[in-house]
Amino acid sequence: MGHEYCGVVVEVGGAVRTVRPGQFVVGSFCLSDNTCPHCKFGFQSSCVQREFMTGAQAPYARVPLADGTLVATAELPGNDLIPHLLATSDVLGTGWYAADAANVRQGSTVAVVGDGAVGLMGILAAKEMGAERIIAMSRHRSRQELARDFGATDVVAERGAAGIERVKELTAGVGADSVLECVGTQESMTQAIDSVRPGGSIGYVGVPHGVTFDGQAMFFAQRRMLGGPAPVRRFLPDLMDRVLKGRIKPGKVFDLSLPLAEVAEGYRAMDERRAIKTMLTV
Repeated sequence: MGHEYCGVVVEVGGAVRTVRPGQFVVGSFCLSDNTCPHCKFGFQSSCVQREFMTGAQAPYARVPLADGTLVATAELPGNDLIPHLLATSDVLGTGWYAADAANVRQGSTVAVVGDGAVGLMGILAAKEMGAERIIAMSRHRSRQELARDFGATDVVAERGAAGIERVKELTAGVGADSVLECVGTQESMTQAIDSVRPGGSIGYVGVPHGVTFDGQAMFFAQRRMLGGPAPVRRFLPDLMDRVLKGRIKPGKVFDLSLPLAEVAEGYRAMDERRAIKTMLTV
């Protein structure tokens, strides 16, 4: 899709004021002015001038609304930090938003539906936010191992009704305080809704595909829901700072690195589940 990106600025337009050539920058997949009422409210992904970044899978990329979209580092980072900074551009920012939307708090119990890159980043986010128990719903060994590395305390391999029942067993029949839905299917959304306790919250960031709700069931379930495209720009300065200080290493989610010319193989590897997330280099 070409919407995750970081790199060195080579040229700026005449109206750009906050970044300059030679700086290393990270940008969000949602382009925003960062000044409109929605941006100021923390939802840059609903900016009145919103555009979606595309075309970043190339040697050079043009970034509209650069002043409101790009965040620069104080100095050029070492090559070892590039994967971790790249992750902040989308998958970490989206996983972080899922945890934020699900109201993850110190000492809470969190369940994460989805073991792709975003779900794994949601686990990392929940850990950073102080969750005491993090239940990763995953059936793939390599992803289970990475989930535990990022902070998962429990792994549930079951899906559907069996997965919901297992979450209830792990929480003494109560359900999770917060659930992060990171897939977007009917099955995953149902699993998220039925795994959270009354009064609990669901942060959903998986783009919905054929998902429907029973309005009356939701009414009596008394569960909060917030989601949509992640306002990554809101979180970028903090996430980049955590990376630069060595506090988090989200780039571990990139388990395959390929040159730009082999982009098709990168997508093929992810589609065939030979890779969690591919990083392309130029």
